[in-house]
This record gives sequence, structure tokens and C-alpha cells, in this order.
Amino acid sequence: MPKAKYEQIYHILKEKIESGQYPPQELLPGEHTLIAELDCSRNTLRRAVSELVREGYVQTMQGKGVRNIFEPVRQATFTLGTIETFAESAARNHWTGRSEVLLFSELEANAALAEKTGFAEGTALYYVQRLHFLNERPLIMNHSYFRQDVARGMTHEIAEGSIYRYLENDLHIQIVNSKRLVTVEKATPLDQQYLDMGDCNCLAVVSSQTYNGDGVMFEYTQSRHHPNFFRFQDNAVRRQGGYPA
Repeated sequence: MPKAKYEQIYHILKEKIESGQYPPQELLPGEHTLIAELDCSRNTLRRAVSELVREGYVQTMQGKGVRNIFEPVRQATFTLGTIETFAESAARNHWTGRSEVLLFSELEANAALAEKTGFAEGTALYYVQRLHFLNERPLIMNHSYFRQDVARGMTHEIAEGSIYRYLENDLHIQIVNSKRLVTVEKATPLDQQYLDMGDCNCLAVVSSQTYNGDGVMFEYTQSRHHPNFFRFQDNAVRRQGGYPA
């Protein structure tokens, strides 16, 4: 499925910001200049810029332009405001990433799993346990459950590659929204077995429920991160409206 024009413009601008072509704290080229360079409409450009604002890359200033406020970080950074695959986040952080499927199976949600994930009891699921390597170090373990009636035809081989690429490109599923909970938990024996924990005995754990374009929760994933290589980044905006009485 081809990407919308604004997404293409968004990625072009984002790459220029991250690579330093647009210097930090400097204004981006003017709107008329960017429209001409990128061969797009004003509305398309403004929609792309609004995505960069939401992610904390730029700040718009009425009557002045758009300022680059991006600050690179050294740790692998994952964003709260967008849905990224592991491969996408690794590439954005300029890390070499690869994934290994430890377990692929089919099951039905029992009462305990239903309570944990939010799927209805009896839902047919694919369970995928994957180990993610950053620069050849095993630093993230994912436990993922996908509805079989949505992620139909998923296989071990597909899980070894990109599950989201399969869902979006092959099944034409629109991935829209993800609810996330971030906690810190003690490492389990399984974590200790597979992850390069060193002296650490705890992990940052991100539990997410992800929904498609029909509002159906099709995925539950618990992502367990080595704490020394984990940083979640968000961009917060203060609401205007004054103080409560």
C-alpha cells in the first residue's frame, strides 16, 4: 500500500533533521521554499510538520517559522507517541538490529491469559516469543499474542522477518492505535537465560494493546528491555486555558 504524500514529506524532513542538514535550534527553510523543493501542497507540508511537532522534532512559531528543536540521544530511544517496529526504531537510532524467533505456537486464551492481555476467553491466538539483538547484543525480549482471525496465515518464517510488514503489505491491515503501560520488573529466569543482563536484575517492561482500523484489538505484546539500553521519549505540550479556581 503506497504511503500518503505527507508521510513521504515527513520522512524527508525528519531525515534532514536527524542527519544535521537542518542545524539544531535553527529555523527550517520557509514554507514557500519547502513547497517548491518537495513538490507538495501547503496542506501536505503542514500535515507533515504537525507530525514532527507531535514527536518533538520541531516547534512552530507564529509569524516566525518552524524551529528545529531535535536533540540526539546516545541510548537506543523508543517513542511513546508513535507505533514503530523494532527494525524501524533500530534504524532510526543507527543501530544494527536483528530478531530471532524462540517460540511460535497457536493457542486459545484461557481465563488467566484473557485477564492479562484483554482478549476474550477462548480467542484463537498466535503466540510469538522473539529475541531482539542490537549491535549483536540480545537486549530485548518480546512476548506477543496476535488474533488468528486478524493476522491470518502468520507463520514462524513471517515472524522471523517483519510481522507488521506482513500485516500492512500482505493483509492490508491498518494499524491505528496502541495503549501502553511502562513498568519496571525483576528479571525472570527466562530473561536471565536469553538477555545479556550483566549485573542488572531488573528490566523496563512495556505492555501494549494494539488496535486496527476497525477498532479491534489484534495484538498484545509485552516487551522486556535491558535497562541500560532503554529510553522512552515523548513530547508533552502544556494545555492552554489558565489555572483552576
